[in-house]
Amino acid sequence: MAIKYEPTWESLSQYEIPQWYMDAKFGIFIHWGPYCVPAFGNEWYPRRMYLQDDPAFEHHRKTWGDHTDFGYKDFIPMLTAEKFDAREWAQLFKDAGARFVMPVAEHHDGFAMYDSELTDWCASKMGPKRDICGELADAARELDMVFAVSSHRAEHWWYFDGGRAFPSDVQDPANDGLYGPAVEASKDKLNREEWRKKDWTPRPDAKFLEDWLARTCELVDKYQPQVVWFDWWIEQVVFEPYLQRFAAHYYNRGEEWGLGVAINHKYDSYPEGVAVFDIERGQLSDIRNFFWQNDTSVSKNSWGYIDNHDYKTAGDIIADLVDIASKNGALLLNIGPRADGAIPEIEQEMLREIGRWLAVNGEGIYDTRPWNVYGEGPTEVPEGAFTDTHRNPFTPADIRFTQKGNTLYAFLLAYPPGEALIKALDSVDVKSARMLGSDEAINWRQDADGLRLSAPATPPCDYVCAYAIELG
Repeated sequence: MAIKYEPTWESLSQYEIPQWYMDAKFGIFIHWGPYCVPAFGNEWYPRRMYLQDDPAFEHHRKTWGDHTDFGYKDFIPMLTAEKFDAREWAQLFKDAGARFVMPVAEHHDGFAMYDSELTDWCASKMGPKRDICGELADAARELDMVFAVSSHRAEHWWYFDGGRAFPSDVQDPANDGLYGPAVEASKDKLNREEWRKKDWTPRPDAKFLEDWLARTCELVDKYQPQVVWFDWWIEQVVFEPYLQRFAAHYYNRGEEWGLGVAINHKYDSYPEGVAVFDIERGQLSDIRNFFWQNDTSVSKNSWGYIDNHDYKTAGDIIADLVDIASKNGALLLNIGPRADGAIPEIEQEMLREIGRWLAVNGEGIYDTRPWNVYGEGPTEVPEGAFTDTHRNPFTPADIRFTQKGNTLYAFLLAYPPGEALIKALDSVDVKSARMLGSDEAINWRQDADGLRLSAPATPPCDYVCAYAIELG
């Protein structure tokens, strides 16, 4: 019998995270919108171009002109998408080994990348004049990937407030549909703790909150996404009844569709177990009882397309994926297409590298669950948000575990010279061992120090290698 959810925490506590999500482990995030046209700084350019003490402010004036003559809205026609091919994108994500695909349906900038009946400021009516989310949904599902969306609409309450402080197009009532309330909310933009406060003033009013709920429900009803991801600002106290109303609507729709659905949230916006906890650019130091997610980008300095990315390496991303899976999580990896809809070549190759690795080692990632311990080794993984570039390189003593049935997968985060030692397996009943991707017989023995396994002279794949160990 299907569950009927009511908009209360008690009713919503019946929710269970869907099996497909816990099995999938790897998805693709896509930040694409008008902010990729200026390609300066990062995807917060729409806000920063109106902040008079920000480098983006003067850059905008020198490059594009005065803010009354050329505002953020004027980038929208330049988001042409002439090279956007949803099927090509979906095939690339499939080749990368992704199991789900999540475009940003609406970023803080208020421009909807879908066909909205609630605003004219959307991709189906301006800019590309295409239903970007709809095309991606169809293409992803054709290749048996799950479709998801993210909404950053909550932050729109204050996002363009800088444009109220000097003559700019934000103040033109004709542009209210894009720039929105642009309310000067109390915050210190240099103080992260201040940004984490849960009761900014003035609070979003009922009109804004009802519009937030309507837009988010529109996404659900129109595209049937199986994950809806929210950024941090929904943790404002005034949002709580709206979060309950949305979750009840969405989870009831999931029951109607016969599909497992999930909400992603940061910090403590939702009670534990009612939605899936997400950590931005960060990880955990140990196994979490409830399934969780890390969202991060291929770039260290931006989510959207810019001219001067500081890219990560595929090897570092793969090591993070393994660490996350060992701790009961999933990795949501972001890419940022150009204004014409082309995905940068370096990002395409990075995704293909990850796909080649998963083709060999995916057996130990997909459909697995954590073992008794996540792993072992001397290298600490910093816990919390915005720590993704803070860890030291892994060593051959750093090992991570996943499990599927009687098979334990032991991932070597750095390849050992000649022999691997797994201390945690000193007294476990081992039946056999093999290395994924290798035909070479693996010799092993147990002693007081742990399980020792031979390591092929030539690693079977780039980056992390894995043993499949059959347990008794």
